[in-house]
Order: sequence, then C-alpha cells, then structure tokens
Amino acid sequence: MPSRKKASKKHATISKASFVPPQEQDYYEGERLASLLKSVRRLNFNPRRSARLRDGNSLPEKIWFKQQFSIGVNDVTRVLERMPPIAQVRSSTQQPHSICSNHMDQLQVVLLASDCNPWWLTKHLPILASSRSVPLILVKDKKGGSLRLGELFKLRTAMAIGVKAKGNAINQLFEKMVKK
Repeated sequence: MPSRKKASKKHATISKASFVPPQEQDYYEGERLASLLKSVRRLNFNPRRSARLRDGNSLPEKIWFKQQFSIGVNDVTRVLERMPPIAQVRSSTQQPHSICSNHMDQLQVVLLASDCNPWWLTKHLPILASSRSVPLILVKDKKGGSLRLGELFKLRTAMAIGVKAKGNAINQLFEKMVKK
C-alpha cells in the first residue's frame, strides 16, 4: 500500500502539469508594465489628475482604494465568486429580476502577478475570471510582479488586484488597454 505522502506528491505534480499558463501576449512586462503602472499611479496620486478628486468625494485614500479596487487574492476571489457566471447572466436577462441587480461589485479587469509563490494560491483566478468574462492581465517583472503591484497601493506586495467597474478615469484607462 503506497504511503499518503507519495500519493499526494504525485497528485500535486499532475495538477501542476495540467495548469496551462496564458499566452505570452497576455503578460505585461518591461516598458509596457512601466507605462501601465505610471498611468495608474498618475490617476491615483497626482493632485491635478487624481480620479479620487475627480469623483467629487474627499474620502480617505484607503477607503477610496477599497471602493475602486479589490486588493488581494481572497478579496478578488470573493468578488468574482459573487458575480454570476456567463451562462447565468444570459439566461437571467429574460427574467425581470436578474441576478446582476443584487451584486454591487463587478470587476472590469483582474491584474495578477505571475511570479507568486506558491503558484497554487492564484491558480484558480484565470479560470474564475474567464467564467465571468473578466479580462485577466498578467504582470511579470524581474523585480517581481507582486512587488510592482504592491507599489501602486503603498503595500509591500499584492498578488492580485481587481479593478471594480465604477465608470471613472481608471476604468477608462483599463477599457483602452483591454481593447488593444
């Protein structure tokens, strides 16, 4: 009878082998990543161009970030799970009380660090995002994608960031990026 450790190791290698990373064009790295982060930082922190000030509310920065973004793997997963799957959205459009009306947070796009360790922490996000038709942008950097994403929000690291669909300047920036 094989030991449990051997069986679980074998299962882990099988599931890791079945994980297919997205295509290379989905990665934001180098100059492309730097321009993306610069644009988001400019919209968030520049007093003249700040999306926070343009929204007309003078909320503290931390609360405003929570309203505009889902920060962290758990928060992004929670918001994605509360969004209805694509098939449910299509079938519920004929019903007067659709499922979408009960959900306040809808994600426009998910930024995911491709260098996270252990890799299985974020393994479910590409599948979950595609089932909700939310575009996924993978961030890859020599310094570390999670470090670069964390810099945006004055955090040490951030493996996943979801941009909530609120109809402001940040959403317009990501709308242009996704269409490219």
